[in-house]
This record gives sequence, C-alpha cells and structure tokens, in this order.
Amino acid sequence: MNRILLALALLAFGPLLHAADKPNVVLIVVDDMGQRDLGCYGSTFYKTPNIDKMAKDGLRFTDFYAACPVCSPTRVSILTGKYPQRTGITDWIPGRKDMPDQRLKRPAIPNELPLDEVTLAEALKERGYATAHIGKWHLGGPGFEPTKQGFDVNIAGDQTGTPRSYFAPFANKSGQMPGLEKAEAGEYLTDRLAAEAEKFLDANKDKPFFLYLPHYGVHTPLQAKKDVVAKYNVKPRAGAQSNPVYAAMVESVDDAVGRVLKKLDDLKLSDNTLVIFTSDNGGLATTEGGPTGATFNGPLREGKGFLYEGGVRVPLIVKWPGKVKPGVTDQLACSTDFFATALDAAGERKPTDSKTDGVSLLPVFEGKKLADRALFWHYPHYANQGSRPGGAVRSGDHKLIEFYETGRRELFDVKKDVSESRNLAADRPEVVKELAAKLDAWRKEVGAKMPTPNPDYMPNPQAKDGTITLHARTALVTGTMLRFEPLPHKNTLGFWVNKDDTAAFDFTVETPGTFTVEVLQGCGNKSGGAEVELAVGDEKVAFTVKETGGFQAFEARDVGTLKIEKAGRHTLTVRAKTKPGVAVMDLRQIVLKPAK
Repeated sequence: MNRILLALALLAFGPLLHAADKPNVVLIVVDDMGQRDLGCYGSTFYKTPNIDKMAKDGLRFTDFYAACPVCSPTRVSILTGKYPQRTGITDWIPGRKDMPDQRLKRPAIPNELPLDEVTLAEALKERGYATAHIGKWHLGGPGFEPTKQGFDVNIAGDQTGTPRSYFAPFANKSGQMPGLEKAEAGEYLTDRLAAEAEKFLDANKDKPFFLYLPHYGVHTPLQAKKDVVAKYNVKPRAGAQSNPVYAAMVESVDDAVGRVLKKLDDLKLSDNTLVIFTSDNGGLATTEGGPTGATFNGPLREGKGFLYEGGVRVPLIVKWPGKVKPGVTDQLACSTDFFATALDAAGERKPTDSKTDGVSLLPVFEGKKLADRALFWHYPHYANQGSRPGGAVRSGDHKLIEFYETGRRELFDVKKDVSESRNLAADRPEVVKELAAKLDAWRKEVGAKMPTPNPDYMPNPQAKDGTITLHARTALVTGTMLRFEPLPHKNTLGFWVNKDDTAAFDFTVETPGTFTVEVLQGCGNKSGGAEVELAVGDEKVAFTVKETGGFQAFEARDVGTLKIEKAGRHTLTVRAKTKPGVAVMDLRQIVLKPAK
C-alpha cells in the first residue's frame, strides 16, 4: 500500500519536483540590433525601459560577440555551440551571388542546418524540457524546419530571412508564416510573437521549458506602428541614432521583452528561469549605394556585415535571480557559449558527445573569471553592406582583421580604441604575426572554406559613352590608416593621415584612348597643398590638392590626361608625394573621360 501511495504521489507531484529541479531557459535573440541601440548600453534616443531594467537586475556583458556579422551563421552557433564554419554555413542563407566586380568567388554554402547537428533544443528535450521556437528560423525550409531540430512547437519560423509581413495577414506571394494563419487585421508581428510566447509559458508552467524567441524585429524592411513612430518626431540624419521608424521597432521589441518577463513573474517562475537577451549581429549602419543605414553604432566602427566591432560586438544581458550576480562584466564571450551555458544550468557539465566550441558562462554569472581565450571569425563573402571577405581574431585586448583579397592586416587594441581608429599593425608586427598564426591554425581546425579567384572578374567597366568611373568603395588600400568609409557616414576614402598609404583602382577598358582625369576631392582648411600622383603603368599625372572648406566638401577637378593604349584590365594607383596638413584629402571618386 505504501508503495502504491508513493507511486501516486510521484505521479501527482513529479512534474513540480521536475520543474523545481531543472531551471527553465528563455533565449531572446533580436535581429540586427546593435549593441548601442539600448539605453543600458548608452543610447539616449531609443526607449528600452524593460531591457534596461533587466540589465539592472541582471548581468550586462560589454565584450560579447556574435559568431558572424550576419544572421544565419550566428544562429548556427547559438543552437549548436559550434563555430558556424564547422557546418559550412558562413553567410546568410542562401547568400549573396557572385558578381563580376568581385575579385574573389565565395565558397558554396549549404541552404540548411544539417539534421545530424545536435541543437540546444534537442539536447534539452532529451533532458525532459518542453521546447518552443517562436520567431525567425532562417536555417532551412521544409524538412529542415524547427520541429525537425528538437522543437515541439514552431511559430513563424521558416527558411526566410525577413518577415513575410510585419502586419497581419502574415503572408506574401511566397507563402504564409507558419502558425500565424489566424490574425486580427493590422496585428503587429512583434506583438504577436510576444503573445505566442506568453501562451507557451502558460501551457508549460508546470514543467521545465526552453523558449527560443528570435524576433524578426528590428530587421528591414523598417515598418512599425504609426502611433509609436509618432513619438519620435525627428528627421533622420547620418552619423546619429535618429530614425523614428527604427526607434519604434526597437520600442516594440522592448515591449515584447517586458511582456515575457512579466509573464514569468506572474507565473512565479522568474526565480527558476535563466533569461538571456542578445542579438545575432551588429546594427545595420551602412549601406552599399543606399542613402542611410537603419541605426548608428558609434563609437563602434561600421555595422552589420563588417568584421569591425560594430558588426560583431552585440548586447548580452542575463537574468536569473539568486544565480546571476547583478552588475557589468567585460569578460570575453561569444554566441557559441549559449549551448554549454544552458546545459550547465540544467546540471549537465558535460553537454553532449558533439564537438562544441563554446564554454559555460555560469562561472561569470557567479563573479568568477574565465580562462583566457581567443575568439575567431571567418566571413569569406562580400556583404550587401559593402564589406569584403576576411577573417578576424580577438585575443586579450588585441584584435586582428585579415582581408582575403590582398592579405592586408589591421591590428587594434579594442580595449583602448573601441572605435578601431588606429591600426597598430606597423607598430606591433610581433603581435600581428602571433595572431595571424592563431587565425590560420583555427581556420584549418574548423575546416573553414576560403574564397577563390573569380575568373570572370571585370572591375569598373567602361560605360557606353566611354567613361570609366572609379568610386572610392572599389579601391584597395595599402598602409595603415587610409580606409573607405561607407554610407551613410561619408562614402569616401578618408583618414589619409599617413603620407605613404596608397589606393589602387582596378578597371576594365574596352575602347582605349586618351582620357581626361576628373578627381572628386575634399580638403579641410589649412590641409591643402599635398602633391598627389595618379599612375596607370608608365602613364602619370600629378595634381595639387585644393582646399575646399572641409574634407566632406567635395569639388570635381580636371587634373590632366592619361593615355591607355590597350583594352583589358588596368590598375590606377593614387599616392601622395607630400602631406603638408593633417591629411592628404578625402577622395570620393575618379572619372576617366574620353578626351575630345
């Protein structure tokens, strides 16, 4: 009789004991949210009171990184604990196609996360967790959807990288977002995903659960509720957080986070729930040929698509009352760490037999220091945002970026110089050598696929009227400081503070001849007078930089002629012979016009 009573008691109270024994895990991932888009990370324009309160009550990481500057690879790292290079998914799925103006061809990538990869959902489900995916998937279509990767529930997740619609009905010509077939007219997607999360929490409050909530917001297209947009009555301008629609999208995400946290409180589950808040890559701050980015990541350099800090340094806030010591930490961590962290929280110090790259962050939650580590990136693609193929490594305070087109390397002390303004490569060659060797060894270890030469490379082709336009974004630079600064900030070659830095433009000639050279240059007061030489082979033309009232006050100037006798590919080099001011000039473009 006692055994029967004991068995009945276990049946009755087993779920409660199980729930108390194993903590719940809620993982919220915002799409394209920059680290500086939150009040707790310094924004004074966007309104994020719920996330800010979470940061106050929990632990905020200052040096947390996404495993890739674009979405799908980071999502691979989150769900598998692996560097995405191990799966071959190194770009957003299906990725940008190769174009004639690219020196290199991208390596082919799979269009889905392989089913034999062990996901965090599968690992937790094996340990008795209810699992739900609510939001953006972007790791495969039919046959590779979330329910094939360990999730009991899938709402809104499919192969697409952007929402089919931010407003109901949640569908377009290509299909319907799964689980959102019924919706009130005009319902906003971010709100709906929060409501679906609340339903899942209600339904699973008596058992351990894993809620993966990857929002579609704040990814383009920029669409928000009109009444919220109206609260941000400013005109967007480059170089500042000032887009009212984006601000409204950020606010809606903050509201959604607040709803989830309140639901946990209402269900009295907060004390037994590890809540993680992060983003898949940096904010969309640059565009390739467009007028403006969605946000501004300053003081971080550039944004989504780039290996600079603005593209990979993202927010991480964790909350778990009694388990996470509130405060701020500058310990180095990565999106590969979530897998080990969640399983460690569930009592599994040895996660799975699957090879993982991340480490558990539980010691950091307790105020302890992790062992020294290096973090790595490999992005062998040309991004829609204007970046070029490259790899990077951060070890300690130093970060090395290597560009695959030319092998150029840049070294930064990101602790002292978070804006990555000063390239230290020439000053610390021993550090460059050490980090380059680490990066190369890591690439081999994870099986990283490299880009290959593009046999169809046709840079800057000649127009029908015979002109050849060499825009600054197509230049290859040598030296330490000269760089292309993309839209929306400058759209120019700038930081020409070292005389010996040079720029080179590849171009394609179909009809040879003599060309008038037009230079679009800007120069601040008291910095004019630099002597600059342009050369194509043995043909050269020299000019003196003119002060224009500002480095961004551009003036078009005809500076001479160049004779090009053969059709085919050529290279025009630009080098300064003197630099009397603080910088040589800013250079937006060079146009070769057939001489009349």
